[in-house]
Amino acid sequence: MANSSLEFTLRPFRLSDADDFFIYAGDVKATRFARLSTLTSKEEAISYIQNHCIPHPYFRSICINDRCIGCVFIAPEKGEDRCRAEIGYGLALDYWGKGITTRAAKIALSEGFKQFPDLVRIQAHVEVDNKASQRVLEKLGFQREGLLRKFTYNKGAIRDLFMYSLLSTEFIA
Repeated sequence: MANSSLEFTLRPFRLSDADDFFIYAGDVKATRFARLSTLTSKEEAISYIQNHCIPHPYFRSICINDRCIGCVFIAPEKGEDRCRAEIGYGLALDYWGKGITTRAAKIALSEGFKQFPDLVRIQAHVEVDNKASQRVLEKLGFQREGLLRKFTYNKGAIRDLFMYSLLSTEFIA
C-alpha cells in the first residue's frame, strides 16, 4: 500500500547533493528509462549538478530531511514554442511505490505554470515499457496523445514513446 504521509520537500540542487544524487543517478535500475546516462562516479554527479541542474530554469531536488532522493524538472521551450514545456522526474529505488513522484510532480506543475506565464501545455515522453511513469502522469490528469514510433535512442536502442500532455486549463492544483 502506498504511504502518502511520507514528507518530502522540493528545492534547488546544491553541489552538496552529489553523494545522495549519485545513489539514484548511479543505479542502473533507477535510470533505466531516464535519458540521463547512468552515472559512474561522484565526480560525474557533481558535474551534472553543476552544469545541468543548477543553471536549469526549473530542476528541483526531491528531499527527505534535506537529503536528495530524486529529482523533478520542467523544461520550458524558448521563442515561439514557449507555450510548452517538458516534465521529467526520477526517484531512488527505496522510495518507489510510495506516491512521492506523483506528489512531487504535482507541486512542480503548480510552480511551473506560475513561474512560466506563457506556459499552456506541459508534455512528457514516456517509453512504452515504463508503466509506472504512465500511471504517474495519468493520476495527474495528463492525456495520452499517441505513440511516437522509433522516436529516440536511449541506452543504446531505438525506443517507441508515448506522448502525454496536460493543459494549464486542465490542471487541478
